[in-house]
Amino acid sequence: MRTRVRHVQGAALLASGLLAGAFGYGAANVVPTFAAVPLDVRLTFHTAMMKVNEPVMQTAMALAILSSFGLAVVSRGLPRRLAIGAGALTLTSLLVTVFGNVPLHAHIRQWAAGSVAEGYAEILQRWETFHTIRTLTALAAFVLIVAIAVYTRPATR
Repeated sequence: MRTRVRHVQGAALLASGLLAGAFGYGAANVVPTFAAVPLDVRLTFHTAMMKVNEPVMQTAMALAILSSFGLAVVSRGLPRRLAIGAGALTLTSLLVTVFGNVPLHAHIRQWAAGSVAEGYAEILQRWETFHTIRTLTALAAFVLIVAIAVYTRPATR
């Protein structure tokens, strides 16, 4: 049984780390780059990036959620509670994306294809705020999974 816990733990560590890393890279590098280029370049790049990112990030979020909750199923005690917390945080990242960032993508696509509406700066700022929230929740989930791996012993079920 212990081997199964370690495998699930490894999957959760990998999935949550990849998700936090991807969101972190976006927050640390892509968002500041958006601010440094002309608006038409940002909109074109943002629209093209969304086409590639959507399936990749949705898959990464799903794997992180499933592996975190899977770790909760095969664990007991503190590791179970931490894994539930990590799963809930990752689920929060998904919900922020679906109900925060994705609806704003429709505006960005329209602007890239035509003219930019008044108040665009506020909408772009909201997208960045949602991105920050989902980045922080994904990072917190990763920290919880790391804590399980580093500080707890897997219990056999």
